[in-house]
Amino acid sequence: MLDQSPPNQKSKIENRKSSDSTSATPLRCITGSLIAGAMATGLYSLTVSIAQSFATKPIQSHNITVINITVAVRTLVVGVSTLATVIFGIIAIGLVALGIQLFIQQFKNQPSPPQS
Repeated sequence: MLDQSPPNQKSKIENRKSSDSTSATPLRCITGSLIAGAMATGLYSLTVSIAQSFATKPIQSHNITVINITVAVRTLVVGVSTLATVIFGIIAIGLVALGIQLFIQQFKNQPSPPQS
């Protein structure tokens, strides 16, 4: 019975502590952007190699159903890989923009030196 504070106030204090430790900073944004950009670059290389592999290997069947299924699976694989590449690229761009915005906000909020 040491802590007599209401539970609602206690959760507010805990939320404030956790939000302070995970707040966005320009450095965190740029670091996250570099990670997302590296992943997008790697996924782009993977997408290109998958597409080239599919382009150089023709379908070895005369059955129309097999050809249609093969084309659908190849399209799906390349599409999912491209989607992942685009998502990570957009995330990287967004994190750079957020980092710039936070940097500008920090620059504007700094107190000006006293004038004499």
